[in-house]
Amino acid sequence: MQSVAILAGGDARRFGGRDKGALVVDGRTILERQISELSTVTPDVRVIRRGDDLVPGCGPLGGLHAALNAARGDALFLVACDMPFVTAALAAYLLTLAGDADAVVPRTERGYHPLCAVYGRACLPAVERRLTMLDLLHDLRVREVTADDLGRFGNCDRLLANVNTPAEYASLEALQGHKK
Repeated sequence: MQSVAILAGGDARRFGGRDKGALVVDGRTILERQISELSTVTPDVRVIRRGDDLVPGCGPLGGLHAALNAARGDALFLVACDMPFVTAALAAYLLTLAGDADAVVPRTERGYHPLCAVYGRACLPAVERRLTMLDLLHDLRVREVTADDLGRFGNCDRLLANVNTPAEYASLEALQGHKK
């Protein structure tokens, strides 16, 4: 079995503390969009909030730790709640690549995207040793997924778009017209 976890417990400091998953894109909240889309991949979809962290104060890594501990599957697709355009097809594809890798992580010219990636249960010891998501990748056998590979699922900037500031939220309108 495979699992999905949506991280929804961040401080959103750059967004004035607002709940980014509650932002409306195309008439639905980002979180509603994600749950609807990703529940077609697996019935094991969890929303991980700050109170779910087993080790508070560790940011997204604490969310990953909680998600891996709660997941029913051996492979977990992890996504941040501020990524409105992530598709089930992308999640399913990344999950198929898990194989012998500890993590499957998209990498574009902007760098790694560890909050739209697959992590296996074997990651737990490394997660418990690390403090940040990018540091974690140094401890894992990572299979990178290039922008070219991601291109078959749509425009990489759209697929991996996230909302950290009000300006980024406003720029989503431009991305909504570019589905591929």
